[in-house]
Amino acid sequence: MTKHPASIVETETPRLEIKGISRAFNGRDVVKDISLAVMPGQVTCLLGPSGCGKSTTLRIIAGVEMQDQGEIYVDGKLVCDTIYRVPPEGRSIGLMFQDFALFPHLTVEKNVAFGLTGTRDEKRARVDELLERVGLAHFAEHHPHQLSGGEQQRIALARALAPRPSIMLMDEPFSGLDNRLRDDIRDETLAVLKDEGTAVLLVTHEPDEAMRMADEIALMRNGEIVQQGAPYNIYNAPFDIEAARFFSDINVIRGVVKGGLCNTPFGQFLAPGRPDGTALDIAIRPQHLRIDFDRAGRGPNPTKTDGTPARGVVTRARFMGRESLVEFKMDYDDSILRATVPSVFLPKAGTPLWLMIRRDRCFVFNA
Repeated sequence: MTKHPASIVETETPRLEIKGISRAFNGRDVVKDISLAVMPGQVTCLLGPSGCGKSTTLRIIAGVEMQDQGEIYVDGKLVCDTIYRVPPEGRSIGLMFQDFALFPHLTVEKNVAFGLTGTRDEKRARVDELLERVGLAHFAEHHPHQLSGGEQQRIALARALAPRPSIMLMDEPFSGLDNRLRDDIRDETLAVLKDEGTAVLLVTHEPDEAMRMADEIALMRNGEIVQQGAPYNIYNAPFDIEAARFFSDINVIRGVVKGGLCNTPFGQFLAPGRPDGTALDIAIRPQHLRIDFDRAGRGPNPTKTDGTPARGVVTRARFMGRESLVEFKMDYDDSILRATVPSVFLPKAGTPLWLMIRRDRCFVFNA
């Protein structure tokens, strides 16, 4: 009997899997019970502020740092626990760092070939293939100092990929590049890694970079993964207010629960299951705070879709290029809220305006 495709479950072994990794230094937990899996061809990003344990996690996976607890598997095979340990060179793991670590005395060709095994013809064929792929075949006889930062980054990528590693670990490799080049270099790098079918674990503290490159984001804080998932889900369903704030500026409106509802200057919000007297923080991003130009100069007029408008007075307006950022001092408690408006909108300080909020874009957390 032929099974319906939906009933067929395909299982695939993760290219990289870490289970319960922990590490402490001088009695301080730096990495706490980290577990994650990266599939072939997948890009997973460890995202978080400086000092949250991202780079330590990467060093443990690479084998240059030992964990206190936990296990590491590559293609389903154990490479390290607290007793058994495969050395770094035996793990089929490539490394890319911010400083590129190219050998200044070697040509581009010899940098890429460094560490390759096989016959001379095999090594030459692999080097030629990779230089062609990164668009730098014509620089084979140049030395690193003759290349731009973006070109050096592509050579570092080619060298890391030359031994055909199963996994690529990348520790903020684009942070030293000019902003104008960074997006192009990131996109080119991602395309090459996808073509190779390499599992990628990328470390960064920049949310934009994680959103641009990752198939999955693991958000870290104080040595722990606090939330993990697709970029869309992480951004639109943050675990807590700090997770929401990490991805963008947010406005916070404070309210108190009474009878399953939270009263705010913008109307009532549902708060099921929260006891009376619970203080709530309602977070909304500036792009979802709407200026109600139709109601300017008139009083509040609640609607079913938008709730109640609240009045604020402009304190500052700045043009940011593609949008304008307008700050308001709110009448209800003198708090400051920020709204972004497409194109140019620069009202004078002291101008009163009514604000509305996108309720479907609000996040409600216990204060």
